[in-house]
Amino acid sequence: MLDADTYSSLSALDITREVNAGQLSAVEVAAAALELAEQRGSRYGAFTCLAPDHGMADARRTDARIAAGERLSLAGVPCPIKDLNQVAGLPWEAGSAALRGNRASVDDPIVGWFADAGTSMVGKTATPEFGLPCYTEPDTGAPAVTPWDPTRSAGGSSGGAAAAVAAGIVPIAHGSDGGGSIRIPASVCGLVGLKVSRGLISSGNRPPGPGLGIDGVLTRTVRDTALALDVLAGPRPGDTYWAPTASGGYLTACERAPERLRIGLLTAPVIAADAEVHPACLDAANRAATLLEGLGHEIVECPVPFPDSQWQAFASVWAVGALSIPLPPEAEAALTPLTRWLREAGRTSTALEYAQALAAIQLLTLQVAEAWADYDIVLTPTLAQPPAPTGSLRDDADPAADFAAQTRFTPWTSIYNLTGRPAISLPLHTARVDGPESPELPIGVMLGGKFGAEDTLLGLAAALEQVAPWGRPNLG
Repeated sequence: MLDADTYSSLSALDITREVNAGQLSAVEVAAAALELAEQRGSRYGAFTCLAPDHGMADARRTDARIAAGERLSLAGVPCPIKDLNQVAGLPWEAGSAALRGNRASVDDPIVGWFADAGTSMVGKTATPEFGLPCYTEPDTGAPAVTPWDPTRSAGGSSGGAAAAVAAGIVPIAHGSDGGGSIRIPASVCGLVGLKVSRGLISSGNRPPGPGLGIDGVLTRTVRDTALALDVLAGPRPGDTYWAPTASGGYLTACERAPERLRIGLLTAPVIAADAEVHPACLDAANRAATLLEGLGHEIVECPVPFPDSQWQAFASVWAVGALSIPLPPEAEAALTPLTRWLREAGRTSTALEYAQALAAIQLLTLQVAEAWADYDIVLTPTLAQPPAPTGSLRDDADPAADFAAQTRFTPWTSIYNLTGRPAISLPLHTARVDGPESPELPIGVMLGGKFGAEDTLLGLAAALEQVAPWGRPNLG
């Protein structure tokens, strides 16, 4: 039997290699993951539900495929699915009391992509209502908190996924990112979080809309992220957006440290010019710059690519996106104040205003490309502040203040959703922000790349992980 400590020390790459080699069975790996999920999941608000029957059935299928001679890309890796997505037969509430008791009748395509690669779907992870806020505090369950300090939020909207990975329950978890929803929880939970180029991962059966959101994963290592990307990347029939995949694959890219890069350092807030940047976040970016210089790269100052007033196009499209969620009129009363406020803002937007907002996003894409043309990579803090105390960003009495607080907390992440560029958050720094006796907290840094340059990002991230390996939380 695989003991919990041994299991939680394994990366997804470790598990894949050992299951493919017959040194571990997918069944014993899934059993260990489910045992830890029972022990730790509720402590951190990680799951909306566990799926032992589903997970063990997946594991048995994987073992049978391995016995038949197949070699699978994610053989035996436990991988829960974020509750914005459907898994047939399991609850699907999307973090909303308006959908309380709802169950899915079909699998979303990404569930099948993971299953085909050999993963075991061990549960659904927590998300805030419809994935809209950057904190995971759903009315349907307990808030997701970071295992580094359970008084602080795990971020959002992939907060449950991040909590599950940081707590050692699973080595990899599905997430999605429409304004930073993979990178934000990666930063506050001490994980690797990659938002890929628009169209690199198919939107499956979901309408792509303006192309802000995209699926991905949260992991503890750069190579695990690359391993998953090799499974998920590539176009599928009907895709509106498409991005080229890396020649030779993404895991291979981790073995190639990039040649000398010109890296722009940007610590001034962008989407919220009045955002206060915490000294620990500045320290994180500056330390990363020093590490990158030590790897032979050139570090130069990078300009703010557009005034924060132009970011309002994102806010407008976000509000219309919230309104477009199909809900019956009687469901409105069960929504959080923030969701109702966003939907009302969407109702006030005319067709012309929405078209102008989409055009403004396209213009921003051009402006950023021109402003950052001379930089291979742009380095920023991931967030303006350390992990936020649970409840400190949410403001049910004043949803406008709630939204403003979120933008000040995340003044760089949505740039990459607007422009379709890739960006990765790395846990390169920790700090005790409340004094020497306070818990050590992870502080992420973000590397943004050019469109389609995930191979460069991952190669650089892997080199940083090698020279400055990061730790894990003390779970007590």
